[in-house]
Amino acid sequence: MDREQLAHFLRTRREALQPEDVGLPRRPRRRTSGLSRDEVAALAGMSTDYYSRLEQQRGPTPSEQMLAAIAQGLRLSLDERDHLFRLAGHNAPTRVLRSDHVSQGLMRVLDRLTDTPAMVLSGLGETLVQNWLATALLGDQTCFTGLARSSVYRWFTDPSSRSIYPEEDHGHHARVQVAALRAALVRNGPGSRAAAVVDSLLELSPEFSALWEQHEVAVRRGEHKRVQHPELGVLDLHCQVLHADSQDQILLVYTASPGTEGYEKLSLLSALGSQFA
Repeated sequence: MDREQLAHFLRTRREALQPEDVGLPRRPRRRTSGLSRDEVAALAGMSTDYYSRLEQQRGPTPSEQMLAAIAQGLRLSLDERDHLFRLAGHNAPTRVLRSDHVSQGLMRVLDRLTDTPAMVLSGLGETLVQNWLATALLGDQTCFTGLARSSVYRWFTDPSSRSIYPEEDHGHHARVQVAALRAALVRNGPGSRAAAVVDSLLELSPEFSALWEQHEVAVRRGEHKRVQHPELGVLDLHCQVLHADSQDQILLVYTASPGTEGYEKLSLLSALGSQFA
């Protein structure tokens, strides 16, 4: 672990970011030239003291999980992330098509979407990050572990996962989920996480097996969606999709046309969802 170079790298990356770059409000009478240490710590989900000790060349060697969180909080590119790992005495993570490190371009767009629900998904439907309005609309989709991180796995194994959509739309969403999983399997191949999800669902879900036999394939694209909210009822929304260059991460943005009931309900969601901010 090169404490001196690690501290210098963290400090320069922090100072290169402005609050608006990461979707944070600019505080009045701001003294720091970039982000403050407490802002980076909050973005990375760790204590300010822990992060500060790294910049002060103190503290224990950070784990790979901590480094991944810091890399995401500082919006590092893949090359910068790998550099961070090496400075901390770890091997750089193996670069595979499926990655939990959110595309830098998608993250920059997400940070600027402060007035509409938005989230970044992997090709398996794993929610990698979501803004507070997406949490208010859909609940926390980042808390799952194992195969359950995949929305298609939850769809066929956990009935409660379907509650965010009206029951009459379930058939359509099931087909879309399976078709997207087929596309992910083709991209990632045998032995991949996509293959593990497929194998498990073929054993657990007759419904999935029947849909899998239809051999439909499609990447996720924009479409009209109806979302069932526990307090606001059904929201009729447009779901726009932006693909990363790797084609294995997507940014989903939920919007509604001005003047519609869905638009009014999204405005109400901002008030209801402020508890998640």
